[in-house]
Amino acid sequence: MLLPAKNEVARHLRRYRTWERVMLASPTDRAARDSFEASGYTLCVLMGKRCAREAVAAAERYLQTSLPAYLQEQGDRPQQEPTGKTRKDRAGKDRSRKDRSGKAAGKTRSGESRSATGGPPSGRRSTAEL
Repeated sequence: MLLPAKNEVARHLRRYRTWERVMLASPTDRAARDSFEASGYTLCVLMGKRCAREAVAAAERYLQTSLPAYLQEQGDRPQQEPTGKTRKDRAGKDRSRKDRSGKAAGKTRSGESRSATGGPPSGRRSTAEL
């Protein structure tokens, strides 16, 4: 796992906390909110987390511990399992996915998938569009 330099994490964490204070002081200031959200996103990318709260907590732990201790802490966490069981094909892809209309995506006789509307597979033009 690649991790950023501790001084970079510290710099971005300070920036996040600064924008957090500015945004809380004036919640209607759209520029402050945008900068706060951008700094949170940067921390998410740096720390490999999905939300800013998790990224801030991970950044603080990273800065307070040694690198081997942090890596072991990250490795000790169990991976989250999917909530529902799905059938997977040989490539490991989920076969029970549904399209936006709620219908299961079908297969044509040649094995190509097609949308629920019966149109061509995504990325291809039909002859009517040419």
